[in-house]
Amino acid sequence: MFEKLSAVENRYEQIGVELTRPEVASDNATFTKLMKEHSELTPIVEKYREYSAAVKAEKEALEMLEAGGLDKDFKELVEEELSTAKENIAIFSDELKILLLPKDPNDDKNVIVEIRGGAGGEEAALFAGSLFRMYSMYAESKRWHIDITNANETELGGYKEISFMIEGAGAYSRFKYESGVHRVQRVPDTETQGRIHTSTVTVAVLPEADEVEFELNPADLKIDTFRSSGAGGQHINKTSSAIRVTHIPTGTVVECQDERSQFKNKEKALKVLRARLYDAEKEKADAAIASDRKAQVGTGDRSERIRTYNYPQGRVTDHRIGLTLYKIDSILNGDIDEIVDGLTTYYRAEALKAQENS
Repeated sequence: MFEKLSAVENRYEQIGVELTRPEVASDNATFTKLMKEHSELTPIVEKYREYSAAVKAEKEALEMLEAGGLDKDFKELVEEELSTAKENIAIFSDELKILLLPKDPNDDKNVIVEIRGGAGGEEAALFAGSLFRMYSMYAESKRWHIDITNANETELGGYKEISFMIEGAGAYSRFKYESGVHRVQRVPDTETQGRIHTSTVTVAVLPEADEVEFELNPADLKIDTFRSSGAGGQHINKTSSAIRVTHIPTGTVVECQDERSQFKNKEKALKVLRARLYDAEKEKADAAIASDRKAQVGTGDRSERIRTYNYPQGRVTDHRIGLTLYKIDSILNGDIDEIVDGLTTYYRAEALKAQENS
């Protein structure tokens, strides 16, 4: 590992020199590429230098203790420095192992989120709306752009399904662990006996696929137009601006009716279709990897119940990491960083174990 770290540091310093050259500074493509690489290496190099400083401190403290001739107070100080250095070496070593894990190539991408009401009828649709609001507020706190691609709204203001794109650096890295079944336990407004009902909503998170990454063959597409409709089937407008795209080889169907422009709806629908097909290919590749290494590449089965939102107790529990937080209101207002950070740490640790055992 340390030979690799030394090579990383050398590359980091080499890039620093390259960036000062006038011919590089004037070449926008090369400059941008080097800056991106420099930015990615910075946390690794900084942590490696902290580790190296701790190793040096340990060596110096040991040499002083071995030389002897220290008075009592100074000896205690050196022993304390030695203990601190050893603790730091262990901490920095673990952090470096995590930083050196292969990076998910999709982490920096925009993300497409699809939310669908599951068991529970109208109550599930209402909670789908709550989740959309939660994710929207979280994205806004990160100053990311939200763009709805398709929405099937119910008369009570919920969603049978809603899909939307979130555009922002690192969006996928923060949303990728949201895929799965979200369960809600609460007393619906229509419940006269005060009984708690349980409903479910499914969430799918897809990294946006570039055209270069996944090329669609026009011959494989069937494109239909229809009139956009609102809650209860009411027509929003009288023109056939909504688009339905069917990928014939896989039978995948995408609808988009959020825009009044047929062209914009088609553009959005193709983005969603490309992302779905790309994700299906990614799932196939992930499934080919041994089950004991699943955490290294996967984010969980979408049929898996991942989280419960219990309104009467004000509790949110993520079942994958056993995390329970008693602040359901702030979480549903977009304060989900604590959950996301916990999941990120857990899956990194699992990936590290898988790497060490392989």
